Amino acid sequence: MRLVLAICVIASLLGGMTADPSNGDILESTKAVEDITLSTDPSLPFWREARSVYAERSPSGELRRRYRTEIRSRWTENNLYFLFICPYEDLNLKPSPTVLAETFGLWNWDVAEVFIGSDFQNIRRYKEFEVSPQGEWIDLDIDLTKPHHENGWTWNSGFTVAARIDAVHKTWYGAMRIPFSALQNRPPAKNEVFRANLFLSEGLPPCLIQQTWQPTLSNTFHVPEKFGLLRLVDDTH
Repeated sequence: MRLVLAICVIASLLGGMTADPSNGDILESTKAVEDITLSTDPSLPFWREARSVYAERSPSGELRRRYRTEIRSRWTENNLYFLFICPYEDLNLKPSPTVLAETFGLWNWDVAEVFIGSDFQNIRRYKEFEVSPQGEWIDLDIDLTKPHHENGWTWNSGFTVAARIDAVHKTWYGAMRIPFSALQNRPPAKNEVFRANLFLSEGLPPCLIQQTWQPTLSNTFHVPEKFGLLRLVDDTH
């Protein structure tokens, strides 16, 4: 949700390289036999068997491996899962967090974000899901044809999140479980494709770090023309 703010000169110098196209524009989400209790432990077989992509570029496309965020995905007959593994230097956390209800304006703090759409005819309609290092969350039904698309936060997807901060290794983990019923009105199928992008925001202005999977080349994350693809892969047979 949040607009791109100023980035520290030092951070820019550290990452001022051309983006590596080998990162690809397709995230393959691997099928799991059954749903699990949502976990942020990347060593679990559920997450070890997932494939990864990386949010390692600035919105303008500069490669920033220092802040490289790994994202894994799995799917079942009912749900789509994501795990974000997020290195950090300085967390920007909302005071007095609550996890009992969604937090409007969560994008003003540190978050990991998934934008995903199933409508290839109207790409300006899609869903947004956010989780913070403290386990706060928000989901939005985005319609960019409306002047205030953030009003879509009143929508309720039924998704769940988990999060934890590893202060010793300066990494935080955020997991999401999104019901397919929130994305479309039919069951998921092998090789089905969705339009998606992945983001991370970390730190305090003027040293705000924003990482993208697919660079938007804009001052906003909301550029559906720049989305990549998420494909449902079934290797269980």
